Amino acid sequence: MPQPIVIIGTGLAGYQLAREFRKINADTPLTLITADDGRYYPKPELSTALTRGKSSAALTTATADKMAAQLNATLYTNAHASAIDAEHRLIFVNDKTVPYEKLILACGAEVISPHLKGNAIEEVLSINHIYHYTTFQERIKNKKSVTILGAGLIGCEFANDLSNAHYQVHVIAPAKAPLDLLVPEKIGKILQRALEQNNVRFHFECVANRIDKTATGYCLELSNGNELETDFVLSAIGLKPHTALATTAGIKINRGILVNRYLETNVKNIYALGDCAEVEGHVLPYIAPILNCSKALAKTLSGERTAVEYPAMPVVVKTPAHPIVVCPPPKNMEGKWEIETQNNSIRALFYNQQQQLYGFILTNETVKERSILVKQMPMLF
Repeated sequence: MPQPIVIIGTGLAGYQLAREFRKINADTPLTLITADDGRYYPKPELSTALTRGKSSAALTTATADKMAAQLNATLYTNAHASAIDAEHRLIFVNDKTVPYEKLILACGAEVISPHLKGNAIEEVLSINHIYHYTTFQERIKNKKSVTILGAGLIGCEFANDLSNAHYQVHVIAPAKAPLDLLVPEKIGKILQRALEQNNVRFHFECVANRIDKTATGYCLELSNGNELETDFVLSAIGLKPHTALATTAGIKINRGILVNRYLETNVKNIYALGDCAEVEGHVLPYIAPILNCSKALAKTLSGERTAVEYPAMPVVVKTPAHPIVVCPPPKNMEGKWEIETQNNSIRALFYNQQQQLYGFILTNETVKERSILVKQMPMLF
């Protein structure tokens, strides 16, 4: 009997790959390994669930047993994969070994912890899984104020969601404006003003240095010398690819697990995709790259070696106070933004030095132009 194809991780990347593979190949043994309970849920909805009144139970669309049945797969839950023996094609999981024919790492990303001092460090929460969201919902009950560390995409989405649910929201970030890694400051300031009208207060050009428990909540000491009283602290300062397991097999790592356009690592029969992977130099922790990688890798695993293609893949920032769609230009590309404002909406187009369109930002009413602009964009590869 052939050894199974093994996928480590049951987030969107792991489950989507399994689905795509089963569309092509119904019979090859398939095993999935996950450190959590294996339930399936739409992770991007975690940052908008409060507005829609959704609990973690309501967000869950399938249990692990149901997913295993749908995929005709063996599914190990609450299973910690600690090491890989690439020579013998074995994975060390809890107190046993699991053999594989092909191994796919879909380990996702882990949160970056804030550098804080104080007696309440352990009470700062980051949301990266549905069980974190369960804790989050429980801990903000009957609270009035929430402070968010970080004004990037996730920080802004949670700020909007919490303010919609009538919390007083504070956002602390070292940048000068929201979304500083995605959009020019001028556009970030427009989002800032929209969220401020929704009871969000920003504290820019500073970070939280210390958090201490008080009689009524928490006290944050900021790097600018100010102090902030709050009922709850949520950290959204970013994610980093989960690479620890890959290193046990001698797999090359840069920012993420290095793979080529076939999602192959430097170790034979081991692949990677999703938030843990660096594909041809690109770490893109978004849905569209996962969907493209899953389709290509499913074909490769079924015997039709297929390179992934990355078209222009806009990122939707879920901030209803001022909706934004971003298609960022390639890093380090020389060029300039041409920004137009009309009726509280922005259309920003990025042109390289040859006047070719290589990126865009649309806000508010102009987001409907997304599909038109995508057709004008070149392939990433």
